[in-house]
Amino acid sequence: MANRWLIVGLTVVATAAAAVAGPVVPAWGGVANGGQPGASRTDPLAGIPWGIYTGPNYNSIYPDYQRARGSIRGLLARIARRPLAFWFGAWFADADARSVARDFIASVTAGDPRVLSQVVVFRLDPWEGDACPHGSWSAADQRSYRSWVDNFAAGIGRARVALVLQPDLAFSTCAPSHAPLDMVAYAARRFTALPHTTVYIDGGVHYWPSFSQAVSMLEQAGIRYVRGFALNTSEFDTTGGEIEYGVGLLRALAAAGYGAKHFVINTAGNGAGFLNGQVSDPSNPPLCHSRADARCITLGIPPTTHVASSAWHLSGYDANLAFHYVDAYMWIDRPWLSGPGAFNRSRALQLAASTPFP
Repeated sequence: MANRWLIVGLTVVATAAAAVAGPVVPAWGGVANGGQPGASRTDPLAGIPWGIYTGPNYNSIYPDYQRARGSIRGLLARIARRPLAFWFGAWFADADARSVARDFIASVTAGDPRVLSQVVVFRLDPWEGDACPHGSWSAADQRSYRSWVDNFAAGIGRARVALVLQPDLAFSTCAPSHAPLDMVAYAARRFTALPHTTVYIDGGVHYWPSFSQAVSMLEQAGIRYVRGFALNTSEFDTTGGEIEYGVGLLRALAAAGYGAKHFVINTAGNGAGFLNGQVSDPSNPPLCHSRADARCITLGIPPTTHVASSAWHLSGYDANLAFHYVDAYMWIDRPWLSGPGAFNRSRALQLAASTPFP
């Protein structure tokens, strides 16, 4: 249900809509579908095929799917046959970042230059809890970050990429310096300079950070350089809740002088969405056991640019907002992993069996 402040604030967002109605991204920015005949002129991710990673690396589910048979194979296909976003960060050496990006994209696209790859860059190190309150980023750390970004960008080259930059960016609110956001801004500029890369900087989730904190964070992180922001990247809020939060954040950004932005939403695990305070153990939320369960983790809306489809059971209000301001639903997080990021087959099967979406 819409909040009163959001309804009032939509008039401000509507002012920004005039800018949105023009070119999708200013001329200095890369557009993922640019130059593709028949591609959307209002959504940089639409009108081109989204590739599927079929290799064995990056904790991929695909090899397990290939080995499976019968009903198990059908369930695993609900994840493995989707276009997923894969994460890259400091666990790849600076010198290897170029080849890692190049090889990943080659696998996703099979050499077809029309195909979109989806990449998550999580390069800040230390980050998350380690960033608060004593995280430090020396001059050497910052040089290493820039070197990694430069090499990874070189590996992307002219490929068509949707890039989500630095999930959990809200930890910057407790970081002891501005260095992390300065580095993210460097990455935002570098990746946006690529001819077919569309960038979304992490913008948080419904409850964290506040709008004023989010605007400050995104401003320092280079929102002016990129298409927009990504929401719910490591959380499980409902899609409708994130649509309304996202439009509220658009309103706040427009008031600060950053109009014509759009956003994407992570829907990998929010099929029965909830906020952290709505479950007894936020650090280990329960998995759903059936399609009737609520406030538990299950697969959400499949990755798509058809964000207002009636198949997603959004309210008319939320579907209308999504149509105007959401570029895509993406599977950014990977709730079928567990522990240190290892693929968990039984977890994947439970997620696939309980999802309310086809």
